[in-house]
Amino acid sequence: MGTSARADEGMWTFDAFPSAKVAAAYGFRPDAAFLDHIRKSSLRIAGGCSASFVSSQGLVMTNHHCTLDCTSQLSTPEHNYVEQGFYAKTQSDEAKCPGFELDRLDVIEDVTKTVQSATAGKTGRALVDALHAKESALSIGCGRSEAIRCDVVSLYHGGIYKLYHYKRYTDVRLAFTPEYAVAQFGGDPDNFNFPRFDYDCSFVRAYEGGNPAVTPDYLHWSPNGSKAGDLVFVSGNPGATQRLLTVSELTYQRDVALPRTLPNLSELRGILERYQSEGAEQLRETKDSLFGLENSYKALFGREQALLDPAFFAKKVAEERAFRAAVAKRPDLAKTVGGDWDKLAAVERTKHELSYLNSYVANGPSSALFRYARTLVRLPVEKAKPDSQRLPEYSEANLVTLPQRLLAAVPVYSGPEEVGLAYWAKKMREDLGTDDPFVKEVLGAKSPDVWAHDVVAGTNLGDASVRKALYDGGSAGIAASTDTMIAFVLAIEPAARAARKQYEDRVTGPEGALEEALAKARFAVLGTSVYPDATFTARLSYGSVAGFTDGNGKAVAPYTTVGGLYGRATGSEPYALPQTWLTAQGSIDQNTAMDLASTNDIIGGNSGSPLVDKDGDVVGLIFDGNIFSLGGAYGYEPAQNRAVSVDSRAILAGLRSVYHADRLAAEIAP
Repeated sequence: MGTSARADEGMWTFDAFPSAKVAAAYGFRPDAAFLDHIRKSSLRIAGGCSASFVSSQGLVMTNHHCTLDCTSQLSTPEHNYVEQGFYAKTQSDEAKCPGFELDRLDVIEDVTKTVQSATAGKTGRALVDALHAKESALSIGCGRSEAIRCDVVSLYHGGIYKLYHYKRYTDVRLAFTPEYAVAQFGGDPDNFNFPRFDYDCSFVRAYEGGNPAVTPDYLHWSPNGSKAGDLVFVSGNPGATQRLLTVSELTYQRDVALPRTLPNLSELRGILERYQSEGAEQLRETKDSLFGLENSYKALFGREQALLDPAFFAKKVAEERAFRAAVAKRPDLAKTVGGDWDKLAAVERTKHELSYLNSYVANGPSSALFRYARTLVRLPVEKAKPDSQRLPEYSEANLVTLPQRLLAAVPVYSGPEEVGLAYWAKKMREDLGTDDPFVKEVLGAKSPDVWAHDVVAGTNLGDASVRKALYDGGSAGIAASTDTMIAFVLAIEPAARAARKQYEDRVTGPEGALEEALAKARFAVLGTSVYPDATFTARLSYGSVAGFTDGNGKAVAPYTTVGGLYGRATGSEPYALPQTWLTAQGSIDQNTAMDLASTNDIIGGNSGSPLVDKDGDVVGLIFDGNIFSLGGAYGYEPAQNRAVSVDSRAILAGLRSVYHADRLAAEIAP
């Protein structure tokens, strides 16, 4: 049928890992002890990255770009840690990251029958409400607290439901991060490419009760790294894949979603670059935002190119045709799901119809000030409802850490906020039309630029103490507020809630029900011989250290070296090395492996994942994929798709010879 996994393909759950396939391909069979140790040593960073414990004292390894928000928040015009790097020479110097959360998966519980019995026979709004109510009850029932998080995870698009029990760490402190120039060496030109020469690593520490967390499960450091052909594993939290989507769903992505999103990202990138050119402070305020935007653009562009590739798309069509034929041969399945592909196609047409309404009216702008205001406005309203009737983001389970995120003293810069809001308002007016009632409600007689300036100038929500006062004041405090952002959210709240309900009734609910029905049919045909789509939950992939042949037929070796880093440096951005590395050139071994490529199946969200060998020892740190990995959202191509890591030998050499971070080096590699 073309849907079974090929060698090295798959983002597998820990409780359904294909150890027999690994043994057949590589002669090593991961047992339960190996899998449990890797899982307990691995972490998820709330917000979109992965990480791992690398010492018994709560020391955590991840990517530089996964702690960039923290580094930016700790920076000031006088101490720009993004540009200068940060090293805590003593434990007391480790700096707390505002709003940072680490989650470790401790227990996996199958709740499929419980969830599916609650949603059986329901569609649309009834399905959404029933699913939310059951998820809420299960999450609360597992014993939620500030140190425990429980999430109901849908796998195989509703074919299986698991309750994941997490140990949560909310006191996280920065211990080390290098300069931006070497962590993101090569910038956008080298992004999603290989050879690479990035030192994209960072170390934070989890604390409990004011002391470093005691973490007996952690990954040891390999003294010798890896070599070509070695079996390696990646433990992380891949964000999202769409490999099990139907052809109609992929067609929507190819013909509607991506062609709309990419030009907008490109335009916004130009706006931010122009803003950065105004001065050093403007550059500091938006450097991490622009990095994220450029990364998103390149990743989504790669996805679009994969779907536009006739051969690739034809393969997806053939897979679906084979699946439909298998269903047709089973009268029981044909009766229950035979028409569901056509029903899904109709839902995708509705999704197209409602896409602008959902984007602009239901979701609103991508703005920190707006998110604060919406949370403050909705929080007292939602808390007054029974938990099962709340919007999911305000469930009792999520309210445990919501105050921490809402009230963290994170700097908010008015300039970038104004730029982003003005762009959103401009695109909203373009896409919805000048005469649209929502556009008139937002802008009135103002231009997007004037509206954005006024709403930012009249809000104080960037001040954590102001947010705290509104949070404590509840509905009465919100009603009495004269804050312009609060007023904006209140003004659009009826339309926003109505748009969200309409989208859930006509798209989210029906789509979920149909996907679940097809997932059950897929199980009936294939079982768990295929892996579920990624859901930003714990997965383990396997592969080997390997080069590839690029698009020009040139063989690309699996390793780069520190000497190659210096050879690539030009002194000009984005190939300018910081002074620390220039000073250390004579003292660091130029033959040390810098970055490496492997066949592991990864996607966004795997950033910060450890690369480990069959002994479970760290041999690298995932930070990217090559250009051929960008279609990985929809399928894995084994010949050229490569994961890219910082080599463990380079990380240790940098700590010792460049930064003289002897305290950390001794902790991870005694």
